[in-house]
Amino acid sequence: MPSRRLFLEQASAGLAGTLLAGLLGSAPGCTPARSAVRGQLRGATHPLGHLLRSPHQIPPPSGTQVVDTVIVGGGVSGLAARRELHRLSPAHQTILLELEPTIGGNAAAGRNGRTAYPWGAHYLPLPDQRDHDLLAFLREAKILTGFGPDGLPTYDETALCHDPAERLLIHGHWQPGLVPEAGVPAADRAELARFLAEIERLRHATGDDGQDLFRLPLDLSSTDAATRQLDQETMADWLARHGYHSEYLRWYLDYSYRDDFGVPAAQVSAWAGLHYFAARKGRAHNAPADAVLTWPAGNHHLAQALRQQGGAGRIQPNALVFGVREAADNQVEVLVYDAATQRSTALLARHVIVAAPWHVAKHLLPGPALPLVPLHAPWLVANLLVDGYPGGPGQPLCWDNVRYGSPALGYIDAEHQALRGFDAPGPRSLTFYWALPTDPAHPAAARQHALASTYADWLTLILTELDLMHPGLAARVQAAELWVWGHGMVAPAPGYVWGAARAQARQPLLGDRIQLAHTDFSGVSVFEEAFHQGLRAARAVARAV
Repeated sequence: MPSRRLFLEQASAGLAGTLLAGLLGSAPGCTPARSAVRGQLRGATHPLGHLLRSPHQIPPPSGTQVVDTVIVGGGVSGLAARRELHRLSPAHQTILLELEPTIGGNAAAGRNGRTAYPWGAHYLPLPDQRDHDLLAFLREAKILTGFGPDGLPTYDETALCHDPAERLLIHGHWQPGLVPEAGVPAADRAELARFLAEIERLRHATGDDGQDLFRLPLDLSSTDAATRQLDQETMADWLARHGYHSEYLRWYLDYSYRDDFGVPAAQVSAWAGLHYFAARKGRAHNAPADAVLTWPAGNHHLAQALRQQGGAGRIQPNALVFGVREAADNQVEVLVYDAATQRSTALLARHVIVAAPWHVAKHLLPGPALPLVPLHAPWLVANLLVDGYPGGPGQPLCWDNVRYGSPALGYIDAEHQALRGFDAPGPRSLTFYWALPTDPAHPAAARQHALASTYADWLTLILTELDLMHPGLAARVQAAELWVWGHGMVAPAPGYVWGAARAQARQPLLGDRIQLAHTDFSGVSVFEEAFHQGLRAARAVARAV
C-alpha cells in the first residue's frame, strides 16, 4: 500500500492535470475540511470580455467624444504608454480604457487584514544599468535612490528582497537557494555547474554586429543568425544535443521556465530558454547581481507608480472596447461599452494604442486577420492565511519557497518585506503560484477546464501541495482567496520570438494611426518587455503628432 506522502505526491501531480477533486474524496484526513476554510474564487472579468464573441448583445453607441489618443488596456504596456505620452507632451489628451475594475493587468493585487498581496507578477530583477528609460522611471518612483561612487544604481533598501530569499525542499531538507544541491550526486552537480558556466559565457558574449547575444528588451539582442536559429528548436532538444541529461538540471530549468513562461523546456524555444538566464545583467551598488526588487503587492506597486506618473489623463475601468475602425478625417473610431452605465460611446481619436493581449486585440483590429498564435498557459494564484509558521528542517522560511519535483511553483511569503519575525502574532500570508499543464496542440482545453473548475477543486489542489511541503500545516489554513488566469503569460514557443508572424503583427495599422503594444508582441512576458512595448508605441504616436 503506498505511503500517505506518495499518495499525496501522486494526487498533486494528477490533480494538476485533471483537477479531479474527487480523487481525494476517498482518502479521509488527507486534507482539512473545506468548510473550515473561508474564501472565494476570483478571476479576470470573463463575462464582460466574452461579449466580444457576441457583439450583437452590446448596445450601439449613444454618443461621441473626441480625444487625441485612446489607449486600450491598463496593464503595464498601456500604463507605460500613457506615462510616456504625458512626459513627451503634457497637453496631449489621452483616455485609457481598462476591462477590469482596476489597472495593472497581470500585475494586479489584493489585500487581507495583515498585508497587501500579489495576484500575479511579484518582482523585478535588477535592471540592466544601460536601460536608462527604466532607471529613470524607477528614480521618479523613488525606488532608485541614487548612484554609488562606482557609478552603479543604489536602490531603496525596503524594495530589495530581504534575506533569506530562496529555499528548496529536496530530499526532506530545506536547502538555501533553488539550484538543487542537497543530496545531489556528484555527476549531476558537475552538469549543473557546466550549464551555469555556459550561461555565464553567454551573458557576456556578443555577435558579429557587436551587440549582446541576449539582452532586455529582447529587440536589442544581436541579429547573429546562428544564435537566432536557436529559436527554431526546443530548449529540451538543445539540452539533449549538448549532453545535458541530469534530472536535477532538467527539473530546475522546467521550474524556471514555468515560473516566467508557464510551460516547461520542451515547449520553450532554445533561444528563449537561454535568453531567460543570459539576458539578466543588472548590477547595483548596494545589492548582489542576483537581487530582485519586490513589494507586498508585487508588481502592482510598479503599476501604481506608472499611473501616478501618467498625469491627469482619464482612466476608465469596466470598459469593454468592441471595435476599432477607420473614420473620416484621418481619425480612428473606438467603440467602448461602459459596464457601469450599460451604455456605449464612440471615441474619435487621431491615434490608438492597443495594449491588450492578442486574444482580445484580434477581435478589435481592422483589416485581415494576422497570423499570430501565442500560447498562454492558465494560472492559479492562491493567497492563504495560515495559522502557523511554515518551518521544516534546514533553511528557515524565505521569500520564495519551492518543493523539488512539484508540479506547482511554490509560494511567496507575502509578509517577507514587512520584516515580521517568525514569532510575530497572528497568521502568515502566503501566495501560491501554479502554472497548469497545457497541450500546445489544444491550448483552449486547459483554459476551459481551468475556468470550469470550482473553488473546492482548487482548494483541494492547494491544500494537498501545502501538506507535502509542511505536513499538517494545511489543516491550519484559515482563509484561501483564489484567482484563476485563463490566459497567463505568453510562452516563447519555437519560432515565435524571431518568426515572421510576430514581426508582422507588430506593424502599425491604418498608416501609423494604430500602434500595438503588449508582451504578446514581444514573446517574453516580463516587466521590462511590457514597459518598453508601451514606450515604443507612445514614441511612434508622438512622432506622428
